[in-house]
Amino acid sequence: MRELVQATAAIVIVCALLFFTVDRMQSSGSAGSKDTLTVYNWGEYIDPELIDKFEEETGIKVTYETFDSNEAMLTKVQQGGSAYDIAVPSEYTIESMKEDDLLIPIDHGLVPNLKNINADFMDLPFDPGNEYSIPYFWGTVGVVYNPNLIEDHLTFETWEDLWDPSLKRKVFLVDGSREVIGMGLNSIGESLNVKDEDLLREATDHLIELSPNIKAIIGDEITPLMINNEASVALTFSGQAADMMWENEELEFAVPQEGSNLWFDNMVIPKTSQNIEGAHKFINFMLDPENAAQNADYVGYSTPNEAAWELMDEEVINDERFYPSHDQRETLEVYENLGLEWLGKYNEYFLEFKMSLR
Repeated sequence: MRELVQATAAIVIVCALLFFTVDRMQSSGSAGSKDTLTVYNWGEYIDPELIDKFEEETGIKVTYETFDSNEAMLTKVQQGGSAYDIAVPSEYTIESMKEDDLLIPIDHGLVPNLKNINADFMDLPFDPGNEYSIPYFWGTVGVVYNPNLIEDHLTFETWEDLWDPSLKRKVFLVDGSREVIGMGLNSIGESLNVKDEDLLREATDHLIELSPNIKAIIGDEITPLMINNEASVALTFSGQAADMMWENEELEFAVPQEGSNLWFDNMVIPKTSQNIEGAHKFINFMLDPENAAQNADYVGYSTPNEAAWELMDEEVINDERFYPSHDQRETLEVYENLGLEWLGKYNEYFLEFKMSLR
């Protein structure tokens, strides 16, 4: 009987110690989270000096991780294994994250610099009232090209220029199903958000006709190729084109008249956040006009921060290739959340097109 009592007492003591240890660890983790912030963003999408500045001003240590696609980011957040405090998804992914209850509402009272954002970039259909997201960068999808390496008549005012026989094995495409299938849909005069099998079939068949002109479907690798004149034509994002043009003044960028994508990347606070207060501080910091201007100069993409425009080179913000006017933006479309079924169909058609290149 004495041995049973001793064993029971030992178990109680061990359980108490375990409870005390776990409680201390949780308390420590909760307190420590206020001193750290984990940011999940696209690669090369922030000026590193701004991270240093934020840490100096707030005393919050930033852990910066990157992703290369919205889908990869979404999967990581859904898994919940990493406690991200800030993420920067695109508009259609924000819709998905809202539907899946993966986001924490933004307290606008903690983001006074929100007043610096131009009204055209607020209260958009993918997030009415900006309840869950705050504008970070925006841009278009178009064609960057070197006029010295192609025929004179090619200006890419129309998507059909990509199909010109003189461009055989000269065209590079960004590796994204929404971008490529969307371009195919625009080229036949359709919306890049269609949910119609017949139209997707027609667009894909038209893309397959483009196959002889395709050199490769790649990602960021296209930047040095265009800069070094090793490539002559590429479907790419406006900010990526701006980076190329900064390094190679021979390059031009065009958004075809049939229409294209108008995209937005916004800052959100995932439900995985363990430092919601720090996340709001980071968002407000990035919306400071001086910081936003510095970030736009470094990254090369268009900032929605109207107050920052006053601090930037007029030649940059007046360049309608990268800061299209309100009227020009009316011809562009924002990606809608297609849902898993239709996103899967877009991916299948994109894969079929890629297989045709072999």
